[in-house]
Amino acid sequence: MPISTTGPLSYGMQLPIQSQSPVFAEGWEAAAGPADLAEIARTADRAGFAYLASCDHVAIPRRLADAMGTVWYDPVATLSFLAGITERVLLMSHVAIVGLRHPLATAKQYATLDRLCGGRLVLGVGAGHVAEEFEALGADFDGRGGLLDETVDALRAALGPEEFPEFAGKRFSFSGLGQLPRPAQDRVPVWVGGSSPAAVRRAAVRGDGWLPQGDPRERLPAQIARLKRLREAAGIGTPIVVGAITEPLYVGDPRWHVGRRTLSGRPEAVAESLRAYRDMGVHQIQVRFRSRSRGELTDQMAAFAAEVAPHLGN
Repeated sequence: MPISTTGPLSYGMQLPIQSQSPVFAEGWEAAAGPADLAEIARTADRAGFAYLASCDHVAIPRRLADAMGTVWYDPVATLSFLAGITERVLLMSHVAIVGLRHPLATAKQYATLDRLCGGRLVLGVGAGHVAEEFEALGADFDGRGGLLDETVDALRAALGPEEFPEFAGKRFSFSGLGQLPRPAQDRVPVWVGGSSPAAVRRAAVRGDGWLPQGDPRERLPAQIARLKRLREAAGIGTPIVVGAITEPLYVGDPRWHVGRRTLSGRPEAVAESLRAYRDMGVHQIQVRFRSRSRGELTDQMAAFAAEVAPHLGN
């Protein structure tokens, strides 16, 4: 079940419907609902996708509503819903803005989720970028980088095997407080999102995985090299799972305009292009398919799994 740093490229996807920014949402998603999410999740489970991911925003201010939209499902509720109808696919927060909440509250939610899904959680974390969310919840926006660092450290303790976890930091301190259930996993993997220098450093020294955000192909090799240098300098010998978000995909020759950046065509050609990510040191790719309906999306997912994925390790 864990994503390998030595095998062929793994592939996962951010769920549609649960976040609907006009930047990336397809038109059909606005009228979609739980049944559509469920069918997409079942398709991913059957087709060998490594993970399904869900975003995290509490509330979007009016100044950003046109660009971001206001449809952002809660990731714990969404992933818990999908946990009950899937069997093997990993369930990931991409990303949880964990600095918005006390780490014990976050640990309670995600430990329960990991227990319910049988140890399939990947906790993706990020610093956040919407000041009004932090202000509304009484969190420190200006100091969100340091806040995230300490929150990750606190979550390591709170999501560990101990019934009574202990942590003492500048912002958070807890001991003598029991939390059951514990996660099903002995160590919940924490993947750090973001491509800023601070985010790459955080991933290197605190993460089990790195989730870049918006890095084009040509920038990734230098980012990965820096990530590895920082990890080595910190004396961390365990491998880190390196991710990448691919261009939009369409398997086959589309008969509609899918956008000039979309990677499309014969499955072997799509796979050949995607293998370049592996060659630069990426272990898992997050894919997104252009589609005009749920049916077209699930068809694309199935075609990718059957016709493209077998060539990713060649």
